[in-house]
Amino acid sequence: MAFARFVRLMRRELDGWRLAGLGWAAVLLLPFLFIFSAWFAEPNEQWLQIRAYLLRDYVAGTVRLTVLTGLLTVLLGVPLAWLVAAHDFPLRRFFRWALLLPLAIPPYIAAYTYSNMLSYTGVVQKTLRGLGVEVPQKWLAFGSVRGALFSFVLFLYPYVYLIARSFMERQCASWVENARLLGARPLTVFFRVALPMARPAVAGGVALVVYEVLGDYGVTSYFGVRTLTTGIFQTWFGMYDVESAMRLASWLMAAVVGLFFLERWLRRGRLYHVSGRPRPMASVRLRGPAAALAFAFCFLVFALGFLIPVLQLIAWASLAFGDVWKPQFWRWTLNTVAIAAVAAFAVTAISLVVANVCRRKTALNQLLARWVTAGYAMPGAVIAIGILAVFIELDRLLAPFYAAAGWGGRPLLLSTSVAMLVFGYVIRFTATGYNAVEAGYESIGSRFTESARLLGHGRTRTSFRVEMPLLRGSIAVGFLLTFVEICKELPLALLLRPFNFETLATQTYRYAKDEQIIQAALPSLLVIAVSLLSVAILHMAERRMQR
Repeated sequence: MAFARFVRLMRRELDGWRLAGLGWAAVLLLPFLFIFSAWFAEPNEQWLQIRAYLLRDYVAGTVRLTVLTGLLTVLLGVPLAWLVAAHDFPLRRFFRWALLLPLAIPPYIAAYTYSNMLSYTGVVQKTLRGLGVEVPQKWLAFGSVRGALFSFVLFLYPYVYLIARSFMERQCASWVENARLLGARPLTVFFRVALPMARPAVAGGVALVVYEVLGDYGVTSYFGVRTLTTGIFQTWFGMYDVESAMRLASWLMAAVVGLFFLERWLRRGRLYHVSGRPRPMASVRLRGPAAALAFAFCFLVFALGFLIPVLQLIAWASLAFGDVWKPQFWRWTLNTVAIAAVAAFAVTAISLVVANVCRRKTALNQLLARWVTAGYAMPGAVIAIGILAVFIELDRLLAPFYAAAGWGGRPLLLSTSVAMLVFGYVIRFTATGYNAVEAGYESIGSRFTESARLLGHGRTRTSFRVEMPLLRGSIAVGFLLTFVEICKELPLALLLRPFNFETLATQTYRYAKDEQIIQAALPSLLVIAVSLLSVAILHMAERRMQR
C-alpha cells in the first residue's frame, strides 16, 4: 500500500514538465562539477608556478577591484537615485531615464574610447595644447587600476541607481514625508530614513555590479590589471594549460559562491516590509543654486557616461567607415545575430518550462529556480572552462562513433563547434529569460490555469492554449533582453567560439587590442545600438510597474 502511494505521488509530481526542468538542472550541474574536480587532481608543474608566484596577485587584484568598484558605484548611484526620486529640478524627467543610458555601453568599449581620448595624441590633450594649456601627463593617465575603476564605475552605476531609485520612489514615500513634516533636515532624511530603508535595494544593485566586475575580461586585460579572470585567459591561451585554467576557475567560482552566502548571512533574520499600498513620493522643488547644482551633477554624469563616448565613436566611425564597411563586417553581424537568436530561443523555451514547474512554491521548486538561474552570477570565464571540459570529455566518449563514421581526423568535433558557444550562452543567460517569464506568470495569476484544468485540459494543453497567449509580452521581453545580453557578451565568445568565427564583440576587442581604435568604432556603435534596446525595455517595464 505504501509503495502504491509512493508510485502515485511520483506520477503526480514527476510529470514531463518537472522532469524536463530537473533534466536541465542536471545538465547545468555538469560544467561546475568538472571545475570543482580540478581540486582533487594532481597539480602539474605550471600550476605550482602559478600558485607560488601569480595566484596572490590574481586574488589581490580581484578583491581590490571589486571592493573599490562596489564602493564607488554606491557613492555615485545612490545620491543620483535620491536626487531624482525626491527632488524636482530642471530636466529631471529627462535625467530620470537618461541616467540609465551608460548601461548600454559595455565597459570594455568605454575603456578603449576614453583611453584614446585622454592619451597624448587624443582629442582632449590636443585641444588643450591648441588652447595653450599644458596639463601634466600624470593627471590624465588613464590606465591600470585607475582606468579600470573609471570604466566600471561610470558604466555600471546604473544597476545601483535604477534599483535604489525604484525602491525609494515606491516604498519610502510615507516615511520620508513624515520625517519632513517633523522638521528633519534634507541630509537627516536621507541618512536616517531613506538610506537605511533602501539598504537591501542598494545591496542588490551592488551585487550585480560585483558579478559584472568578476566576470569582466575586456577592461582588465586592456589595462593590464591582474585578476582571476585575466589569469584564466593567460593560462589557457598563453600556456595552453586547460587544467591550470580550471583550477583558477574553481577559485573564482568559490569567490562568487562565497559572496552569495556572505550576502545571505548579512541579511539573516532581517525583514524589510512597508505596510500599505506604495505611492509616489512627493518631490521637493529645488530653486536657485541648488537646482543648478543638481542639474550640473546629473548632466556631468550623463555626458561622461553616454554623450561624450558616443559622439567620439560616431566621429571615429565616420573616418573609418570605408575600411570597416566590407563583406566581412556583415559576416560578423550575421554571426552575432544568428547565434544570439538561437541561444535566446533556447533560453526562452527553458524558461517557460522551469517557470511553469516553479509556479508551485515548494522547497524543491525554489531550489530548482535558484539553480537554473545561478549561471548569471557566474563569470563567463568560469562557465567557459567548465563547458570546454564537458565537451572534450564528450568527444572522448564519442571517439569510436567518429571513427566509425569516417571522422577519425576530427576527434574534437563537438568542442570545436558553435554548439559549445550556444550552450555557454544558454547557461549564462537563463536567468534573464526566466525572470521575465516568472514575472509574467505572477501577473496573470492562476485563475485561468485552474479554470482550464477544471474543464479537463491537461497541463501541456493548458500551457500552450491558455497561458502562452497571455504571456506573449513577457516572453518577448525575456527573448529581447537575452538577445541583447548575448550580443555584447565578450568572455564566453572569446573562449568558446570556433576558429575563425568572429562576432561584433570579439572583433571590437580585437581591433582595440591591436590599437586600431578608429576601426573599432563602427562595430562598437552597433553593439551600443543593440544594447539601447535593453535599456528601453527596462524603462518601459519600470513604468508599467508604477501604474
